[in-house]
Amino acid sequence: MDIVCMVGSHPRHRYIAERAAEGGDLVGLIIEERGEHTPDPPDGLGAELSELYTHHFERRAAAENEFFSDASFPDANTIRVPQEELNSEEVRDFISEADPGVAITYGVHILSPKTLDTVPELAWNVHGGLSPEYRGVITHFWPSYMLEPQMTGVTLHELTPTVDAGPIVHQTGGQLVKGDGIHQLASRTVRKFGDELPKVISKAAANDLEDPVPQRGSGKLWTASDWRPEHLRVVYEYFNNEIVDRYIEGEIEGEEPDLVRQVE
Repeated sequence: MDIVCMVGSHPRHRYIAERAAEGGDLVGLIIEERGEHTPDPPDGLGAELSELYTHHFERRAAAENEFFSDASFPDANTIRVPQEELNSEEVRDFISEADPGVAITYGVHILSPKTLDTVPELAWNVHGGLSPEYRGVITHFWPSYMLEPQMTGVTLHELTPTVDAGPIVHQTGGQLVKGDGIHQLASRTVRKFGDELPKVISKAAANDLEDPVPQRGSGKLWTASDWRPEHLRVVYEYFNNEIVDRYIEGEIEGEEPDLVRQVE
């Protein structure tokens, strides 16, 4: 199956592009240049909260470099674009000329209606969260903050104009390992999904996929404005970034997610 991938530029995005290429023939790669992996703290936070903010994002970078250090962007016809050019004519022409059988997006911003019109009928988005409960952004942070780390996950769903709302093709649940902090949990889960992705693509190429499952219930669409640096205090100061351990040990309880699965 011919594939076009549209991905961000961080290590986890690189890994998913690499694994997608194992499932078929990658005929085009579009990389959106994302912001700094370790951003500077916003002005006015104060010394203590600024230090916590820096610690959080440095830990994210360290975890991704640990789990995805062996990944590299596949050798394919590639263009790199800033966010403001993601929906440009150049990108639309690139997709049209590649003429893929499937388009896969991960870690890019919202595609415009014009850009969506250029992708093939089979088009999937890789969402770093379990939809519909955790749609939107920062959705590998919120499950731990809400004290349900088992709801960390990745959802592969049909690409639609509505954010993270398309019928679900496949989901990978959180890979909870004692001693993992919030970023190890996220990275381990993304890596597990990446291991499964080539098999899902191969099943699609063989017309052997189970029908995607429509998302039922509204869940919650988490927005960037929902998150504030103060939320980090719960994870790091109150729980010492040991929320996974607390769940494994039974101190925190919660229902396991009901996942849509194509492969085991």
